[in-house]
Amino acid sequence: MDVVKAFGAVAFIGLLAACQTPQEKAADAQAAAAKAQQDIAKKRLDLIAKYQSCVQNAGSDQQKVAACDSYLKAAQALN
Repeated sequence: MDVVKAFGAVAFIGLLAACQTPQEKAADAQAAAAKAQQDIAKKRLDLIAKYQSCVQNAGSDQQKVAACDSYLKAAQALN
């Protein structure tokens, strides 16, 4: 019987330790959302840099410049 009580107490303490308050859950969600926004902004900047490099390398060749538009459109889609 003592073993059952001890196990029950340990299980109860474990459950209390594992539970988060709504404020902690909200803070975690907000941190995750901020990280996602940061990742999107970084990807957008990377695509814009690729677009600018592509346009510079294309020079006056309009077909190559048109091919570079895929980078710009992808960056715009991330807005």
